[in-house]
Amino acid sequence: MIEIAGTEYALTDPLILLVAGGIALLLLILVLLVRSVRIGSNAAKMVGPIAQQMGQLNHAVQSLGQGQERLAGGLQSNAELQSASQAQILQTMEMRLASVQQQMQERLHENSVKAARSLSDMQEKLNQSVHGSTVKTTKSLTELQERLATIDKAQANIEKLSGDVLGLQDILSNKQTRGAFGEIQLNDIVSKALPSNAYSFQSTLSNGKRADCLIHLPNPPGPIVVDSKFPLEAYEALRNANTKAEAEQAARAMRVAVKTHINAISERYIIEGETADGALMFLPSEAVYAELHASFPEVVREGFEKRVWIVSPTTCMATLNTMRAILKDAQMREQAGAIRTELGKLFQDVERLGTRVSNLDRHFGQAAKDISEIKISADKAGRRARRLDNFDFEELAPDTENSTLAPPVAE
Repeated sequence: MIEIAGTEYALTDPLILLVAGGIALLLLILVLLVRSVRIGSNAAKMVGPIAQQMGQLNHAVQSLGQGQERLAGGLQSNAELQSASQAQILQTMEMRLASVQQQMQERLHENSVKAARSLSDMQEKLNQSVHGSTVKTTKSLTELQERLATIDKAQANIEKLSGDVLGLQDILSNKQTRGAFGEIQLNDIVSKALPSNAYSFQSTLSNGKRADCLIHLPNPPGPIVVDSKFPLEAYEALRNANTKAEAEQAARAMRVAVKTHINAISERYIIEGETADGALMFLPSEAVYAELHASFPEVVREGFEKRVWIVSPTTCMATLNTMRAILKDAQMREQAGAIRTELGKLFQDVERLGTRVSNLDRHFGQAAKDISEIKISADKAGRRARRLDNFDFEELAPDTENSTLAPPVAE
């Protein structure tokens, strides 16, 4: 690039090439003149041609000056055109930049509006989400508090139950308290299954022995004794046995304890002519009852031979219900005479009621007949009144009724 009069031109521009050609031609002419001067001193004969060449050279120089002037004018015109073109380009660029800037501002405004709207929507959604999360958290905390309260209540119940279990263990660890526990359970079952006049507790027999419960059954079979026994030590030893030897020893102890109870009940509470020919041994534990029937069937058979029947709380309730049916049947037999007497009185009352119903029916028939005759008399009186009202004294038909209300009128 070459800068001329404040205007830059490319080296390949035609004007630059033309100026460079003119300068090169001028330099060539100057070289020729120098050579011509040098040659003129040596060759006088060539003055004329040199002068002619000088004239041509002068003419060429003038032509070159005119070309330079035209070149300068063209360069100036070209510079003006380029200045005008640059100004127009700058103006166009400014307009385009202004338009682009305006478009950019509009887009930025739209983007800012959209961003604000999106931010508002996002904030609203966030608020809703936070509110929903707060509600859910509050609900979850409430449910958690309720569950904790339920757990606390259950824990309190468990602690109470643990205390009851410990108390029960204390009770069962002593033979006297364990016997009282079995008697209390027996009393509860008997009092729920039988009427109050069908049993008695701690009854003394003729041999001086006191029975836990005596059920007053009719003869036969007669009163039957229920005695409560609880061989807990032998059962716990059997359950806690870890070796075969311990298990065999505990089984022998269990067998001996139950047989001892069976023999004691058979000897003390089965009295001929006073009690039934059998008695019940009450085990207040279903587990002991099940273990006895599962592992010691020979002991149960020995109880049958001794006429001692072993019962648990469940089987005792079933047995007592059977006894209740027996008591009810005996009461029905005792009350059979009174029932027949009451049936005879009921039959007399029914006959008397039938007679009175017949009399009432006869009275109703007589009343219906009287009402019919009253209606006939009322109809005739009404017809006479209408004829009198119309001055119609035609002879009426003679009365056919024998009214007891008024004598017949002669017409």
